[in-house]
Amino acid sequence: MKDGVRPSESRRLSKFLLMNRDNQLHQIENTTLWDIVVIGGGATGLGSALDAASRGYKVLCVEKTDFSKGTSSRSTKLIHGGVRYLEQGNFSMVKHALQERWVLLNNASEATKKLSFVLPVYSWWQFFYYGLGLMLYDFLSGKFSIGKTRLMNKESVLKNTRPPYRFSQRRYPLLRWSV
Repeated sequence: MKDGVRPSESRRLSKFLLMNRDNQLHQIENTTLWDIVVIGGGATGLGSALDAASRGYKVLCVEKTDFSKGTSSRSTKLIHGGVRYLEQGNFSMVKHALQERWVLLNNASEATKKLSFVLPVYSWWQFFYYGLGLMLYDFLSGKFSIGKTRLMNKESVLKNTRPPYRFSQRRYPLLRWSV
Protein backbone atom coordinates (compact mmCIF):
# COMPACT_ATOMS: atom_id res chain seq x y z
CA MET A 1 0.00 0.00 0.00
CA LYS A 2 1.60 3.28 -1.14
CA ASP A 3 0.28 6.68 0.00
CA GLY A 4 -2.90 5.03 1.31
CA VAL A 5 -3.81 3.59 -2.12
CA ARG A 6 -3.81 -0.16 -2.82
CA PRO A 7 -1.87 -1.26 -5.96
CA SER A 8 -5.06 -2.48 -7.70
CA GLU A 9 -6.73 0.89 -7.04
CA SER A 10 -3.59 2.69 -8.22
CA ARG A 11 -3.67 0.83 -11.56
CA ARG A 12 -7.38 1.63 -12.01
CA LEU A 13 -6.79 5.29 -11.15
CA SER A 14 -3.78 5.64 -13.47
CA LYS A 15 -5.72 3.98 -16.32
CA PHE A 16 -8.53 6.47 -15.71
CA LEU A 17 -6.23 9.50 -15.46
CA LEU A 18 -4.17 8.75 -18.58
CA MET A 19 -7.07 9.68 -20.88
CA ASN A 20 -6.24 7.10 -23.53
CA ARG A 21 -8.45 7.86 -26.55
CA ASP A 22 -8.70 4.24 -27.69
CA ASN A 23 -9.77 3.10 -24.22
CA GLN A 24 -12.34 5.86 -24.01
CA LEU A 25 -13.79 5.06 -27.45
CA HIS A 26 -13.93 1.36 -26.52
CA GLN A 27 -15.79 2.22 -23.32
CA ILE A 28 -18.24 4.45 -25.22
CA GLU A 29 -18.89 1.76 -27.84
CA ASN A 30 -19.51 -0.90 -25.17
CA THR A 31 -21.90 1.18 -23.11
CA THR A 32 -25.40 0.86 -24.47
CA LEU A 33 -27.30 3.11 -22.11
CA TRP A 34 -26.46 6.60 -20.85
CA ASP A 35 -28.62 8.59 -18.46
CA ILE A 36 -27.57 11.89 -19.99
CA VAL A 37 -25.68 12.75 -23.18
CA VAL A 38 -24.24 16.26 -23.34
CA ILE A 39 -23.28 17.56 -26.76
CA GLY A 40 -20.63 20.26 -26.51
CA GLY A 41 -17.69 20.37 -24.15
CA GLY A 42 -17.55 24.10 -23.52
CA ALA A 43 -18.06 25.74 -20.16
CA THR A 44 -21.79 25.06 -20.06
CA GLY A 45 -21.57 21.52 -21.43
CA LEU A 46 -18.78 20.44 -19.09
CA GLY A 47 -20.50 22.12 -16.16
CA SER A 48 -23.73 20.28 -16.94
CA ALA A 49 -21.91 16.96 -17.38
CA LEU A 50 -20.00 17.42 -14.13
CA ASP A 51 -23.15 18.32 -12.24
CA ALA A 52 -25.02 15.28 -13.57
CA ALA A 53 -22.09 12.93 -12.89
CA SER A 54 -21.74 14.26 -9.35
CA ARG A 55 -25.41 13.36 -8.83
CA GLY A 56 -24.75 9.77 -9.85
CA TYR A 57 -25.95 9.80 -13.45
CA LYS A 58 -24.08 7.92 -16.17
CA VAL A 59 -23.01 10.79 -18.42
CA LEU A 60 -21.43 10.98 -21.86
CA CYS A 61 -20.06 14.37 -22.94
CA VAL A 62 -19.02 14.63 -26.59
CA GLU A 63 -17.14 17.50 -28.18
CA LYS A 64 -16.38 18.19 -31.85
CA THR A 65 -12.86 19.55 -31.23
CA ASP A 66 -11.04 19.99 -27.91
CA PHE A 67 -12.86 20.28 -24.62
CA SER A 68 -13.10 23.90 -23.48
CA LYS A 69 -11.60 25.15 -26.73
CA GLY A 70 -12.11 28.89 -26.77
CA THR A 71 -14.31 28.80 -23.69
CA SER A 72 -12.54 31.63 -21.87
CA SER A 73 -12.42 33.92 -24.86
CA ARG A 74 -15.99 33.29 -25.98
CA SER A 75 -18.02 33.23 -22.82
CA THR A 76 -18.77 35.42 -19.88
CA LYS A 77 -20.98 35.19 -16.91
CA LEU A 78 -22.70 38.41 -17.98
CA ILE A 79 -26.30 38.48 -19.08
CA HIS A 80 -25.67 41.42 -21.34
CA GLY A 81 -29.00 42.02 -22.99
CA GLY A 82 -27.63 41.81 -26.54
CA VAL A 83 -25.87 45.15 -26.83
CA ARG A 84 -23.20 43.50 -28.97
CA TYR A 85 -25.80 42.77 -31.68
CA LEU A 86 -26.49 46.48 -32.20
CA GLU A 87 -23.42 46.99 -34.39
CA GLN A 88 -24.58 44.10 -36.59
CA GLY A 89 -28.00 45.73 -36.95
CA ASN A 90 -29.69 42.65 -35.51
CA PHE A 91 -32.40 44.52 -33.60
CA SER A 92 -34.67 41.51 -33.15
CA MET A 93 -31.82 39.68 -31.40
CA VAL A 94 -31.25 42.70 -29.14
CA LYS A 95 -34.93 42.77 -28.15
CA HIS A 96 -34.98 39.02 -27.57
CA ALA A 97 -31.83 39.19 -25.40
CA LEU A 98 -33.33 42.06 -23.39
CA GLN A 99 -36.47 40.00 -22.75
CA GLU A 100 -34.40 36.97 -21.70
CA ARG A 101 -32.33 39.13 -19.36
CA TRP A 102 -35.53 40.52 -17.82
CA VAL A 103 -36.91 37.01 -17.27
CA LEU A 104 -33.67 35.87 -15.61
CA LEU A 105 -33.52 38.92 -13.35
CA ASN A 106 -37.10 38.29 -12.22
CA ASN A 107 -37.15 34.49 -12.09
CA ALA A 108 -33.61 33.85 -10.84
CA SER A 109 -32.97 36.88 -8.68
CA GLU A 110 -30.76 34.85 -6.33
CA ALA A 111 -28.39 34.03 -9.19
CA THR A 112 -28.41 37.36 -11.05
CA LYS A 113 -27.72 40.98 -10.17
CA LYS A 114 -27.50 44.30 -11.95
CA LEU A 115 -24.02 45.56 -12.73
CA SER A 116 -22.94 48.96 -14.01
CA PHE A 117 -20.12 49.58 -16.45
CA VAL A 118 -18.01 52.63 -17.07
CA LEU A 119 -17.22 53.02 -20.75
CA PRO A 120 -14.33 55.41 -21.32
CA VAL A 121 -14.30 57.30 -24.59
CA TYR A 122 -11.09 58.71 -26.01
CA SER A 123 -12.40 60.91 -28.83
CA TRP A 124 -15.50 62.85 -29.80
CA TRP A 125 -16.11 60.31 -32.57
CA GLN A 126 -16.26 57.51 -29.97
CA PHE A 127 -18.49 59.66 -27.77
CA PHE A 128 -21.08 60.01 -30.55
CA TYR A 129 -20.67 56.41 -31.78
CA TYR A 130 -21.16 54.79 -28.37
CA GLY A 131 -23.54 57.47 -27.14
CA LEU A 132 -25.93 57.05 -30.07
CA GLY A 133 -25.61 53.27 -29.92
CA LEU A 134 -26.45 53.17 -26.24
CA MET A 135 -29.34 55.62 -26.72
CA LEU A 136 -30.72 53.23 -29.35
CA TYR A 137 -30.18 50.35 -26.94
CA ASP A 138 -32.06 52.24 -24.21
CA PHE A 139 -34.92 52.85 -26.68
CA LEU A 140 -35.07 49.18 -27.72
CA SER A 141 -35.11 48.02 -24.11
CA GLY A 142 -38.52 49.65 -23.59
CA LYS A 143 -40.33 48.04 -20.65
CA PHE A 144 -37.39 45.63 -20.18
CA SER A 145 -35.00 48.44 -19.22
CA ILE A 146 -33.07 48.08 -15.98
CA GLY A 147 -31.41 51.50 -16.17
CA LYS A 148 -30.62 54.21 -18.68
CA THR A 149 -27.22 55.28 -19.97
CA ARG A 150 -25.91 58.36 -18.20
CA LEU A 151 -23.18 60.82 -19.03
CA MET A 152 -20.58 61.05 -16.27
CA ASN A 153 -17.63 63.34 -15.71
CA LYS A 154 -14.38 62.40 -13.99
CA GLU A 155 -15.53 63.54 -10.54
CA SER A 156 -18.78 61.59 -10.80
CA VAL A 157 -16.94 58.42 -11.83
CA LEU A 158 -14.47 58.74 -8.96
CA LYS A 159 -17.31 59.29 -6.48
CA ASN A 160 -19.66 56.53 -7.70
CA THR A 161 -17.42 53.58 -8.60
CA ARG A 162 -15.88 50.91 -6.40
CA PRO A 163 -13.01 50.22 -6.47
CA PRO A 164 -12.08 53.75 -7.53
CA TYR A 165 -11.58 54.11 -11.26
CA ARG A 166 -8.05 55.03 -12.38
CA PHE A 167 -7.71 57.72 -15.01
CA SER A 168 -5.05 58.19 -17.61
CA GLN A 169 -5.06 61.10 -20.08
CA ARG A 170 -8.78 61.14 -20.95
CA ARG A 171 -10.22 64.44 -22.10
CA TYR A 172 -13.73 63.36 -22.99
CA PRO A 173 -16.79 62.39 -20.98
CA LEU A 174 -17.52 58.88 -19.86
CA LEU A 175 -20.69 56.94 -20.40
CA ARG A 176 -22.13 54.69 -17.78
CA TRP A 177 -24.22 51.85 -19.05
CA SER A 178 -26.39 50.14 -16.46
CA VAL A 179 -26.70 46.43 -17.05
